[in-house]
Amino acid sequence: MKNLIVKIAAAGLFVLAPAMAQAAEGYSTTNVNMRAGPSTRYPAVAVVPAGSPVEIRGCLSNVNWCDVEFYGGRGWVSGQYVQVAYQQRRVYVGPQYYRPLGIPMIGFSVGNYWDRNYRDRDFYRDRDRWSRGPDYYYRNRDRDRDYGDRNRDRDRDWRDDNRRDDRRDDNRRSDRRRDNDTRGNTRSSDFRDLPQFRGGKADTYNRPDPRASPFVCRPGDPSCD
Repeated sequence: MKNLIVKIAAAGLFVLAPAMAQAAEGYSTTNVNMRAGPSTRYPAVAVVPAGSPVEIRGCLSNVNWCDVEFYGGRGWVSGQYVQVAYQQRRVYVGPQYYRPLGIPMIGFSVGNYWDRNYRDRDFYRDRDRWSRGPDYYYRNRDRDRDYGDRNRDRDRDWRDDNRRDDRRDDNRRSDRRRDNDTRGNTRSSDFRDLPQFRGGKADTYNRPDPRASPFVCRPGDPSCD
């Protein structure tokens, strides 16, 4: 039984050995962004410094982009920025070198690739949009941004209108208070200016006596002289 298990394990390693061997060591020719997909429109996940070694895990057959590993991180780099050693010289990665170098031709799917490598990245929350391609993502992002801008403009206009209405109401209330004060002051002024009042109090001493005869002269009255 033990021998059978060993044979099965050895057979599994034999099957996996070619797949594990299908990778090539490359070198970046300049400071280049390693991206979350095979296009400059995908988010950048790291910068590979010039001359740094990268492990090429596979390349696309229709576009010269390669899935590389750099210090444990995974991402895509254009083949025009990666060189490999071929027949004692360095050449840029291209489809003509995939087979001689043992580089497998692979596909790309946002869902599977991002699930394995980018769950902790901010852009992962938009994975469903990115899965339809960068064009779809940016088109909808710009549409949502325009929609948000329109909502913000509408809210700002609404707030401005309310502030203008509030200022108008405040002005009306101020005008009413001023009118009330003016009318009150006029009444108060007229009240004090009446001849029978002095200092806001009725002057009963200078009022004529209604019982007195209008023909009786009072002492000191010049009309009686």
